[in-house]
Amino acid sequence: MFKRLLPAAGRRMNAPVAALLLSLALLTALILAHDRHRVAQVFVLALGPLLWLRWPLRSAAVARLRLVVVTALLALFVVDAAARLYLQQAYQAAPDSALVVAAIANTTPQETQEYLQAHGRDLWPLALGLLSALAAVTALVWRSGHHQAAIPRWQRWVLGLLVLLCLAALLIKPWRRHHPLLFWPQWAQSVVQLQQGWSDQRLEREQLLANARAQAPVLSVDGPSTVVLILTDSVNRDNMSLYGYPRPTTPELAALRDEEQGRLIAIRHAWSAESGTVASLSGLFSFGERDIGEPAGNSQHILALARAAGYRVWWMSNHDDLAIEQQHARLADEVEMINRAPGRSTVSLDGELLDCLEEALTDPAPRKLIVVHLLGAHPHYALRAPEHFKPFADVDDAVEQRLQRDGQPLWIRSARRAYDTAIAYHDTVVAQSLRLTRQHTPASGRAAWMFLSDHGQEVGHEVARAGHSPGTRAGYRVPAVVWRSDGAFDPALADARFRVDWSAWTLASLMHLRWQDDRPERDVLDPAYAWEPPRLQVRVARYDH
Repeated sequence: MFKRLLPAAGRRMNAPVAALLLSLALLTALILAHDRHRVAQVFVLALGPLLWLRWPLRSAAVARLRLVVVTALLALFVVDAAARLYLQQAYQAAPDSALVVAAIANTTPQETQEYLQAHGRDLWPLALGLLSALAAVTALVWRSGHHQAAIPRWQRWVLGLLVLLCLAALLIKPWRRHHPLLFWPQWAQSVVQLQQGWSDQRLEREQLLANARAQAPVLSVDGPSTVVLILTDSVNRDNMSLYGYPRPTTPELAALRDEEQGRLIAIRHAWSAESGTVASLSGLFSFGERDIGEPAGNSQHILALARAAGYRVWWMSNHDDLAIEQQHARLADEVEMINRAPGRSTVSLDGELLDCLEEALTDPAPRKLIVVHLLGAHPHYALRAPEHFKPFADVDDAVEQRLQRDGQPLWIRSARRAYDTAIAYHDTVVAQSLRLTRQHTPASGRAAWMFLSDHGQEVGHEVARAGHSPGTRAGYRVPAVVWRSDGAFDPALADARFRVDWSAWTLASLMHLRWQDDRPERDVLDPAYAWEPPRLQVRVARYDH
């Protein structure tokens, strides 16, 4: 069958030439997919099947078996290279990176289907290239193994030495772990282990509560206190008119800033330390000191500290997310998860949480910490606002003209309009949450409100891409807005540099919370604040721009 598929020139191709072409094709795939220092290692691992092809066989049955086995093994290397190349180009990440493993562990089959539908434009060229490469590999394997003549003794010696090299590579653990037959089963096991660790973290939560009590947290002021954290998803501050964006995407927040005269301040230079939700929230709630999947140990969690100090804690969310629920939400006294349709295609709107927020604000508890977790502008953008809400439909404004000058394609410009529409609807929800907090400031007490995004979003800001983006600055540029009832902020705070993974220190400051290991130099509101740039996957020359 394979012989019929080959053109006449291919049928005339002798086995050594076909073997050389096959080796070069495989080496090219590895160069594209792996770091330079690893290409030679993986090529040696793939060399075994290539060497087997050069050994003459007289049995037709064994030759057919060899064709199947070698084709399957080399196809694994090609598919492995394609997967690595896609992750490298789309996310600048390796398959076994924390970003990818956490994303896969936290993705349902429905979300996988939705992702494939949303990113089909990027995946089709890769899929076609992969199919072409697999067809070429199959044909070249057939041609390379299509010989029966004995090979000279010196070639046998060379083949023997190369076989020994391949065996040595398989015995070296840092090398063999990159063989697809070993790497991907171990990768799948890592995903399963992470999912199992997330499925029930009751013991971890108990440890965090014990750690908090051991810190003996106290309140530095008396009286009732209400603190609200509005935590949103995928909002880039560059798309908020509050931060100078030409489209009027946040008019209500801008009006509240003017109305509050110094009690509401937008920090201009806020950055997330992560480009994904799970990793970002792990850092945020642990004061920037705990990574995904790490055991509790002696680490602290802001919700546990708040409870230990006498705050009653609420968590209300428009996400359906097992990891976040187990790691963070279940540390609260009261949990309300309104979204029962997981995946990117959920149509649950953030505004539906406002009633839950008001109910918590009117609770008689003297000290309240309320976390409101919004979907924000999480893809799909068009589903993050009501259908009738279309403030930027068919616009030809400065933003549209700038995107056209930058050469952004039509689909990116359309995605930007949908994204800005999501931001505009989001503005109404976030602004109303502040109005409710202000309205229910406790008598003879104080209230504070903080608004953050977990990470940013690339929508034609630097490249022709729409979505999470660890490889561009847009993936990390986020809003940070703070309000308090008991006095104006220093105007210089607006020009501060701010890290989302340090925001728990600022949240603790708004609660007037003190404990043994308190570090005021990480609280942007404290005079002792000392900025340190986060370690991002992308180079940022200036964090104040």
